[in-house]
Amino acid sequence: MQPQILLLKEGTDQSQGKPQLISNINACQLVVDAVRTTLGPRGMDKLIVDHQGKAVISNDGATIMKLLDIVHPAAKTLVDIAKSQDAEVGDGTTSVVLLAGEVLKRLKPFVEEGVHPRIIVRAVRTASKIAVDKVKDLAVKIDNRTPDEQRELLRKCAATAMSSKLIHRQKDFFSKMVVDAVMSLDYPLLPLEMIGIKKVAGGALEDSFLVAGVAFKKTFSYAGFEMQPKSYDNCKIALLNIELELKAERDNAEVRVDNVVEYQKVVDAEWQILYEKLAALHASGANVVLSKLPIGDVATQYFADRDMFCAGRVPEEDMRRTQRACGGAVLSTTRELDAAGALGSCAHFTEKQVGGERYNIFTGYIKEAPVGCPAAKTCTVVLRGGAEQFLEETERSLHDAIMIVRRTIKNDAVVAGGGAIEMEISKELREQSRRMAGKEQLLVGAVARAFEAPARQLADNAGFDATNLLNKLRQKHHQGEIWYGIDIQKEDIADNFVNCVWEPAVVKINCITAACEAASQILSIDETIKNVKSGGDDAPAPRPGRGMGRPRFGARQLPSEWVGHWNISSIRRFQCLIYDNDVARRRRPPSQLSTLSLMRRAATWPRL
Repeated sequence: MQPQILLLKEGTDQSQGKPQLISNINACQLVVDAVRTTLGPRGMDKLIVDHQGKAVISNDGATIMKLLDIVHPAAKTLVDIAKSQDAEVGDGTTSVVLLAGEVLKRLKPFVEEGVHPRIIVRAVRTASKIAVDKVKDLAVKIDNRTPDEQRELLRKCAATAMSSKLIHRQKDFFSKMVVDAVMSLDYPLLPLEMIGIKKVAGGALEDSFLVAGVAFKKTFSYAGFEMQPKSYDNCKIALLNIELELKAERDNAEVRVDNVVEYQKVVDAEWQILYEKLAALHASGANVVLSKLPIGDVATQYFADRDMFCAGRVPEEDMRRTQRACGGAVLSTTRELDAAGALGSCAHFTEKQVGGERYNIFTGYIKEAPVGCPAAKTCTVVLRGGAEQFLEETERSLHDAIMIVRRTIKNDAVVAGGGAIEMEISKELREQSRRMAGKEQLLVGAVARAFEAPARQLADNAGFDATNLLNKLRQKHHQGEIWYGIDIQKEDIADNFVNCVWEPAVVKINCITAACEAASQILSIDETIKNVKSGGDDAPAPRPGRGMGRPRFGARQLPSEWVGHWNISSIRRFQCLIYDNDVARRRRPPSQLSTLSLMRRAATWPRL
């Protein structure tokens, strides 16, 4: 008999073969079932409570996948593709998870029948290439359009992205706002960080508004703040990283002086340093002073007396957006205020009351600004609404719409949504599969059925007869009606391109590519090895430290005759009594007693 050879640490979990592959597919199916009901305009929302008790209500696929805290190693692949879809194009996160799960579901019978995974993976990649080529071939290019036509097209794309969100009833209102926000950015970069979104509780969604500039919440201020002007035209802005207040001494700081005169000199020096900074800011001609660090009451009153506005403790993000929009530089010293480009500028500054909050708003640009002033364009969306969770979901919905509009501007091609493009891809794959030989014909045909999943799920989520609608769609696409999809409003099928249900082609291309690559990766796994955690449950617990005044009872064991003389509870009571204050006063502290000394004292102790 051959001896057993151990390669891995004891306790390592190892599984392989066909059961392991089927187990991974089943785990992915559970993930898909968690998000499939959120697809489409009639999709349901999910209420997720994290470990800290915070509740999140959302139907965004990427948000749900992040909050699910999935631990299965293969199912985490679906989380990764949802995150990549959200980062790359901003929408289609639920679709990519649903498509990947449906491809695995359709290919599972072939795995069970013993088809080699490499043959299946090759067929999936072939189907992916055919599907992507079909999308590129059908995509409608947007060329030589007037600005008004382009804006209308972008508005329709934004409205389609928001039709499945919580704010779908206000999609016409917000789609115009989103297009205006993106069009106000610098082309061709269209930096996303230059769009700020601020949430103010109270009011209705229709009370939300767009600021063509920078807006941020009023920071903490002292009493003299109310005496400062709240509006300027053609103002100069000083951006600082300086603390404009008398600094308190550090802990345990000590200043030794011999007499009162020396102490007064120290105090005067502190005041002199502060007043020199304030005088330099006033001499620079700045009307608005913003600082990341606190601005004290003395500085606040100083600026108020000279008709200057100040705000301290400005958040890093708002300071960075103000700098990029209005120009200037964030200074760490007041000695550089005279340098070229040190100060920013804007056409108008005002402080506005929004609900229960006050906001500082910088708008407009000066055409004749010196070098370093206005460097970039920016905007801020101020959202109004009821509950905090509702505002957070509205922000996520606007983020998806903004990403869609940005991608549409950069990649000027659109396709019809509502399951239309997926049904046309399914028809194309069926036709292509008939020209293939061997097992690949069946495998590509299975992937073709998987592409019908989005249209079927849209109908199921809306409560329609999915089987009947899919039969109608197959008939229309066979007749050459390539843009026919699910019409949620009429509870039937319709030409979604005519109905202006449009999506950027890049969203579908990225969705198909990511889903097929994820399915191929999961099908390529034939073995899972889960290493035992170092210091896990089976590992011995570390010995406790002695601490101050703690005897080393763990170093030696009690003699067996003493253990027989006393029971365990008596020994524990004796250990507690050793720590008693009376004992400590009459004898040496326990920390100074050796184990043998303690045992001798235990022998002479009265029986407990």
